[in-house]
Amino acid sequence: MDSDAWDERYRAAEPVWGTAPNRFVVEQTGDLAPGRALDVAAGEGRNAVWLAERGWRVRATDFSPVAVERGRRLAAERGAEVDWDVADARTDAPEPGGYDLVLLAYLHLPAEERRRALAGAVRALAPGGRLVSIGHDRSNIEHGTGGPQEPSILHDAAEIAADLAATARDQGVALDIGRAGTVLRPVRTEGGEAQAVDTLVVAERPGERS
Repeated sequence: MDSDAWDERYRAAEPVWGTAPNRFVVEQTGDLAPGRALDVAAGEGRNAVWLAERGWRVRATDFSPVAVERGRRLAAERGAEVDWDVADARTDAPEPGGYDLVLLAYLHLPAEERRRALAGAVRALAPGGRLVSIGHDRSNIEHGTGGPQEPSILHDAAEIAADLAATARDQGVALDIGRAGTVLRPVRTEGGEAQAVDTLVVAERPGERS
């Protein structure tokens, strides 16, 4: 889907995924001291606003102007300060080494475009920083519920980890992959509660945080 299609989707429902943060964002960032965070493809800002409320200085980007405007509105309603930008994860050039946390939550792209987005994320990660990637796992089509139904854009933990390791080598930086696997997420459906299968990959750049 291009940005115009996402604009239409965001206009059709408010909000699309609710305003509570993703459970894995909470799980994987709750132990970190606040610093600078980059939320890539932030959508309507539920994770960015939650991080800002906990003291993070957040830059949130999305290629949908409608999503960014909704994110600004949510932040204003909750008194959270977030730096919002309309930007495409495939081409955005965030500040190198500028972020203690880089979050990519449910960014689904074809393999080559995904690698470009991951390369930007690794480049943005500061020494001592953490990168968190969450997405719908490829097995979710058969064994889970919801999410995209196109296998080519769904996540595989081993592929994400390999892409991160490869781009780190290309950039000449160290990156430790601490976790790469699938996780289950309860989802309420019309037929009752079901389970979605997600991919969670967590990596850290060695070094001392500034």
